[in-house]
Amino acid sequence: SCSTVLKTLHFITKPLSEEEGNFSLAYIITIHKELEMFVRLLRAIYMPQNIYCIHIDEKSPRDYKTAVENIVNCFENIFISSKREHVVYAGFSRLQADINCMRDLVNSKVQWNYVINLCGQDFPLKTNKEIIQYMKSKWNGKNITPGIVQPLHMKYRTQVSYREFIHSGVPYVYPSKTRKAKPPHNLTIYFGSAYYILSKDFVQFTLSDPRAKALLEWSRDTYSPDEHYWVTLNRLPG
Repeated sequence: SCSTVLKTLHFITKPLSEEEGNFSLAYIITIHKELEMFVRLLRAIYMPQNIYCIHIDEKSPRDYKTAVENIVNCFENIFISSKREHVVYAGFSRLQADINCMRDLVNSKVQWNYVINLCGQDFPLKTNKEIIQYMKSKWNGKNITPGIVQPLHMKYRTQVSYREFIHSGVPYVYPSKTRKAKPPHNLTIYFGSAYYILSKDFVQFTLSDPRAKALLEWSRDTYSPDEHYWVTLNRLPG
C-alpha cells in the first residue's frame, strides 16, 4: 500500500528549506532492471516540490513495469513517460527516451528550473539543497553539458549510417556502408557526456527550434547520439 511505502521507506514529505521549496528540479530517470536500486535512488532524490519522469524500457519484464507503476502511483509528482521506447544501448532510442520525458515535463504544471537525467544505476553524492546552491552560484541560467569538438577517433560515430537490430533477443547497433550527409545548418558536432543539467528554456528550445529538430533527425542513424546532441546544441551562438 502507498501508506506503507511512504512510512517504511521514509520518503521526505515536505520541503526541507524555503530555498528548496522555491526552486523545483525536474528529473528524468531511465530504468530497465534492479527495482530495489531504483527505489533507493528515488528515495534519495525525492522532494515533494520536484517533478520526476520515469522512462521504463518497453522490453522490461511485465512484473517489473507493474512494480514500478505501483510505486509511482503513490506520488502526485512522479509519473511514467507517456511514450516508451525499446531502448538499445548506443542507439537513437536512448536519446528519444529523454526527449519523450522532456515533452511531458514542459507540459506539466510544476514550474521547474532545471532538468537532470539519470539512469537506474546512478546515485547522488549531493543533497537537493547542495545541488540547487551549486546551480545558482556557478551555473545561473546555463547548462551543464560538457564536451569538446568531436575528436578524430570519434568521427566514425557520425560518418556512416547505423541501425538498431535485435539478434537472438539481444539488441545492438550496427554500422552500414552508407555514408551520412554533413550535419544540417553547417553545425559543428561536439562530443561529450550523455548526462546533463539543462535549463527549462534550453529544453523548450531543443523541442521547438528548427536547427534542433534538424539535428535530431540527422542523428537518428548515428552511434550513441545522446553523446553529441545536447552538447552540440549548447554550443550554438546565443
